[in-house]
Amino acid sequence: MAISIKNQQDIEKMRIAGRLASEVLDFITPHVVHGVTTDALDKLCHDYIVDTQRAIPAPLNYAPDGHRPYPKSICTSINQQICHGVPSDKALKNGDIVNIDITVIKDGYHGDTSRMFYVGAPSIQAKRLCEITYQAMWLGIDKVKAGATLGDIGNAIQIFAEKSGYSVVREFCGHGIGKVFHEEPQVLHYGKAGTGLKLEAGMMFTIEPMINAGKRDIKQMPDGWTIVTKDRSLSAQWEHTILVTETGYEVMTLSSGSPPPPDFILKKQTP
Repeated sequence: MAISIKNQQDIEKMRIAGRLASEVLDFITPHVVHGVTTDALDKLCHDYIVDTQRAIPAPLNYAPDGHRPYPKSICTSINQQICHGVPSDKALKNGDIVNIDITVIKDGYHGDTSRMFYVGAPSIQAKRLCEITYQAMWLGIDKVKAGATLGDIGNAIQIFAEKSGYSVVREFCGHGIGKVFHEEPQVLHYGKAGTGLKLEAGMMFTIEPMINAGKRDIKQMPDGWTIVTKDRSLSAQWEHTILVTETGYEVMTLSSGSPPPPDFILKKQTP
């Protein structure tokens, strides 16, 4: 499949879809507390997307080749769950870390983003994992510009994560996005700088590293969707949708409640 280059209309529509996806995370933040079920979070997000945003939750009934239809509107991955955690009647408890992954469709365009949430006070180890993963995502984002390569992104993420004592999941990656939920290219979160696809202005894709506190090996649960660490270690993930520009990048999935970028990014943005 050819890699699509977004035109100005596509970019404007993607800005809207991306902001809406991020605003779902803003909306759900106060509800991520001890005792709430992920089913309840799913229903709140579903109703907000459909009734308030007049958008469509992309995961609901999404069925890529070889998968049964995804049964919920969001993904909630708790503790040792890496990604694609299916909401259930299990209640969150103090100390949990949770990734909530949102994709909305607005006017035919997809906005895709995720954040980590703390339930109560996380352990020092869990908090560090989430913080390192956030920095790793931004180190990858910071490599994006026309003329750079996908390998530059993956290499920056991998080196930082592994130097921090963690491992990078390799079976799942970022992806091109637009009118299609998952399109080319695949954006690996590991690799060698200077290798892989050369980036062009107008390309758009997600960067969404999954970082494990233990080994990188994974296991799929019987529901056919939820992925967990094989060694039961904690896992964290953050995700933004990124537009390649001539001079750098634009983050498409920002809203008023988005966590600020790390200091090393803010310093670059300060005139």
